Amino acid sequence: QVHLVESGGGLVQAGNSLRLSCVVSGRTFNTYSMAWFRQADGKEREFVAAITRSGGPTYYADSVKGRFTISRDDAKNTVYLQMSSLKPEDTAVYFCGARRLVGPMHDITTYGYWGQGTSVTVSS
Repeated sequence: QVHLVESGGGLVQAGNSLRLSCVVSGRTFNTYSMAWFRQADGKEREFVAAITRSGGPTYYADSVKGRFTISRDDAKNTVYLQMSSLKPEDTAVYFCGARRLVGPMHDITTYGYWGQGTSVTVSS
């Protein structure tokens, strides 16, 4: 079984930064592509960023491109989301997802494992 645990969320003022972390249990972390999604109150969960198994290509939603950076450390079984120039509209619960399936990286249905989420609130 694969378990994902996110951390690093909190309350921050607009323009500031936060770094989210997601630790994945097990010894097969490097076989999973990883992604971050977020869900604001009353909205559907949406794609934020993703990184392939090899730590190669990364993918971003247009709304965060240039402000967020996804990375992974396979030695630590951890994926990160560095968020800069935060805006109030970035306020959401951020979820880490893992998958072995192929398909568009933004396709939520291809992610079989999820963490419990970490809350990010950006004040204006």
